[in-house]
Amino acid sequence: MKRTPRPQNWQFVLLAGIIGALCCNGPIAFAQDSQQDRGSQDTASDSKSISDETDFVSLFNGTDLDGWIGATDGYGVEDGVIFCKPQGGNLYTAEEYANFTLRFEFKLQAGSNNGLGIRTPPRGDAAYVGMELQILDNTAEQYANLKEYQYHGSVYGIAPAKRGFLKSVGEWNAQEVICDGRRVKVILNGETIVDVDLDEVAPDGKTVDGREHPGLANTQGHIGFLGHGSRVEFRNIRIRVHSADDDGQQ
Repeated sequence: MKRTPRPQNWQFVLLAGIIGALCCNGPIAFAQDSQQDRGSQDTASDSKSISDETDFVSLFNGTDLDGWIGATDGYGVEDGVIFCKPQGGNLYTAEEYANFTLRFEFKLQAGSNNGLGIRTPPRGDAAYVGMELQILDNTAEQYANLKEYQYHGSVYGIAPAKRGFLKSVGEWNAQEVICDGRRVKVILNGETIVDVDLDEVAPDGKTVDGREHPGLANTQGHIGFLGHGSRVEFRNIRIRVHSADDDGQQ
C-alpha cells in the first residue's frame, strides 16, 4: 500500500494545533470560573439584603408598652414578647408612619386571630379606615370557609395572600411588610405572599369584598396589632423609615 509522504514541517503543524487548542479552551474555562464566582457573589448579596438590619429601629423595648397607645390593657408583656390578652383590642404605635419596612416575629396558638393595622387612625375599624393585614391560624377548623381575602397576610377585603407558608402552630414566624407609596408587599418566612399596587385593587370601583375602604387613600398612619381576644405573641418588632428616594429595597 502506497503511503502519502508526511510533510517535513509536521512537528510545527502539530505544535501549532496544540497551542491553538490551549488558546481556545483556556479563556472559556476562565470565563466559567468567573461566572461561578459571580453566582456565589450574587447569592451572598441576596442573603445580605434579606438579613440587613441597617437603619432599623426597635418599636418594642422588651419590658413594657412604652411607645404604644390604645388598648394597652388588652395586651401584656412577658419574657420579651407582647401578647394579646382575652379582652384584646387595638394596640397602636404612638408615632405615625408613611413609607416603611416593618419586620417582626409572631407565634400563633390554635385558632389565633389578630391583625396588623397599617396607615390607620387610632379610632374606627382599621380594616376600612386604614388597612389591616390579617394575622390568622389558617389551619383552624373554624376558619375553613373564609373568603380568600380573610386568610393570613391578606390585605383584608382588598388583596388575598398566597397560602401555605405559615409555620406550625406554636412556632415563631418571621414577617416583613413593605409600604412604599401605593405599593404594599408582605413577605412571610422568606416568601412573598402579597405584592399589590393599591391603585389597581378596585378596577371597577369596588374592592373584592364590595365594601368602601376610604383608608386606601391614606398616605400615613399608625401601625397596630388588632386583637380579637385570642393569644398571639409578638417580638423583635422593628422598623426602617424610607427616605424620599428609597423604594424599600436594600
